[in-house]
Order: sequence, then C-alpha cells, then structure tokens
Amino acid sequence: MSEINVTPFVDVMLVLLIIFMVTAPMMVQGVDIELPRTKTTTVKTAEDSLVLTINKERQVYINRLPIELKDLKKKLIRLMEARAKKELLFRADEQVPYGMVMEVMAEVRAAGIKQLGMITQPLEPDRDRR
Repeated sequence: MSEINVTPFVDVMLVLLIIFMVTAPMMVQGVDIELPRTKTTTVKTAEDSLVLTINKERQVYINRLPIELKDLKKKLIRLMEARAKKELLFRADEQVPYGMVMEVMAEVRAAGIKQLGMITQPLEPDRDRR
C-alpha cells in the first residue's frame, strides 16, 4: 500500500473538536451575575483588565477571586503598583443595593484608581420603550 490512511487522523480530530465544543463555554471568566440593562456604547479595553464584581449575595470578587470589602483597598493598591494603566472594570448584579455599589466604588477611588469602567447589558428592543 503506497497511500497514507487518514481515517484515524480524522477520527481523532473529530473527537478533539467535540471536546473543545463542550469545554469552551465553561472557560468564560467571571462570577455569575445578572447585569443591569442600559443604553450604552462599547468601550475598548485591554484584555488583561481587572474586573471587580459584586454578586447578588453581596460578595466582592477581583476577577474570580473572592475578597473581603475591608481588604479591597489594600489589594487594589498592590495589584495596581505593577500596572502601567490603572483602570478597573466594575460590574454588579442588578439586585445589589445602590449603597453597597457606592461603598465599593469609594474603596476603588481610595486605592487611587481614576479610570473605572461600568459593565452593563444592552437594552432589549422591547424594554427600550419604558
């Protein structure tokens, strides 16, 4: 036989494709929250931006790592020391009270972060008529 049999190669590639299709949705970074919906524009950010999250149980996270609110300022100062661009993306579940959001934002400002981006969901067309 002078031909190369590619059937095993195709089988392996199809199995790998299925594995990647199943695992790709699980690799999304972040904490599961319900973002408020607003009419906003998209802002370009660096891929390695820090994301500060508050979930509906009022737990605070930096990227995926939980952190106590009392330690937030110190942790942000340490994280921002090594960064040239001192920006932070902020997202909070829509059920989080406004006072809690403002308390966290005050800690962010106290840490010296001047660029704070708010992450929201776009309005749905039928919800736009409020």
